[in-house]
Amino acid sequence: MNPVFSALPDDQAAMMSSRRTFLTRSAAAGFSALTAAGGSAAHTMSANDDRPIIDTHQHLWDLDRFVLPWISPTRPDHAPLRHNYLIPEYRRHSRGLGIVNTVYMEVNVRADQQRAEADFATELCGRRDSGVAGAVIGGSPHLREFAHDIQPLAERNAVKGVRMVLHDPDRPAGLCLQPTFVDNMRRLGDLDLSFDLCMRPDELRDGARLAARCPNTRFILDHCGNWPVRSGDPDRQQRWKDGIRAAADQPNMYIKISGIIASVDKDHWTPDDLAPGVDFCLDAFGPDRCLFGGDWPVCLLGASLKDWVHALKRIVRTRSQEFQQKLFHDNAVAVYRLNVG
Repeated sequence: MNPVFSALPDDQAAMMSSRRTFLTRSAAAGFSALTAAGGSAAHTMSANDDRPIIDTHQHLWDLDRFVLPWISPTRPDHAPLRHNYLIPEYRRHSRGLGIVNTVYMEVNVRADQQRAEADFATELCGRRDSGVAGAVIGGSPHLREFAHDIQPLAERNAVKGVRMVLHDPDRPAGLCLQPTFVDNMRRLGDLDLSFDLCMRPDELRDGARLAARCPNTRFILDHCGNWPVRSGDPDRQQRWKDGIRAAADQPNMYIKISGIIASVDKDHWTPDDLAPGVDFCLDAFGPDRCLFGGDWPVCLLGASLKDWVHALKRIVRTRSQEFQQKLFHDNAVAVYRLNVG
């Protein structure tokens, strides 16, 4: 076990009040306390609590170095986001969780800073004390020059994949099915790189179509397909379910159980509120195609990283030990091609 994330300093509560507008609109239902579902957080966890965890969705940002356009400089509710979140902070927040390695996830920097962010991420991977075992870097696969730009980055062992957030306002529906985008996705497959799909739930069928057109590329659907947890609209929930099923029908598509905690009302939620969406994703994709992601520090919009891990362990507690091992650790190694001991 990698000792980097064991015996960490005391957790210090972090406060964040907003995610991107997209996630704010799809905020989830409440959490009053883990005890509402029976017992303390420590008693709601699965039996094998010492299982090593790989967090496949770790955000880190240095605002002295990068511009994150999605963080508004004028909105008061974005003030908590305008801080640096780096390895020391992550260590405090992940203390005692058994997280042995992480995958750095791009943070949607300004487009002209994507190469600098890739340098930042691979530098972290090169530090033995960081615990970062691989990086998913930002890119612009809707542009023709992407094919040229990705080549030298793909030669870095630390780079495991690419992501472009598809639900930003300037990224229209159907963008991922444009010919240039599809060609560049096929190029990623040729380079043995994956692509993380972070998209609107109503567009999940587009993600499935993309995966079908690029059968040699691994796709990871982030945040349970951005399940609209709070939405009481049955039609919207059904569209999400249909999209998840369509995505799961593609053998080269995986799903990341992450992100939905950022949408909850942090004062009124329980693990049972999240269980229907999580279980639907786990059942649709099966034990070999689901991965855990912390989505820190964005998760803090709804709950601490610890509460998210404990909640997910409670949700999956009745599943086999093999299923849980794959979800929290083994599938991360396979999908992101991690070299971990």
